[in-house]
Amino acid sequence: MIKPLGDRVLIKMKEAEETTKSGIILSSNSKEKPQVAEVIEVGPGKKEDGKIEEMYVKKGDNVMVSKYSGTEVKYEGVDYIIVRQDDILAVVE
Repeated sequence: MIKPLGDRVLIKMKEAEETTKSGIILSSNSKEKPQVAEVIEVGPGKKEDGKIEEMYVKKGDNVMVSKYSGTEVKYEGVDYIIVRQDDILAVVE
């Protein structure tokens, strides 16, 4: 398993919806890149002034991220993204 270091978070993007709320089926070409992801692993936090910064997200959270943030990695055939906690815009509840 991948264990992020510092204030980094390992996420996996959620699949794009295939139908709209009104029931219209979208073709694969018209799907927007999803911005909601699931948190897979969380680093221990960044060390600053001898203290570890608290991580605000936890494993299993659904989060919103910037479209082009992070580093894409492939591990055991699965696509993940490693982002810094600052790149996470919100927790989706």
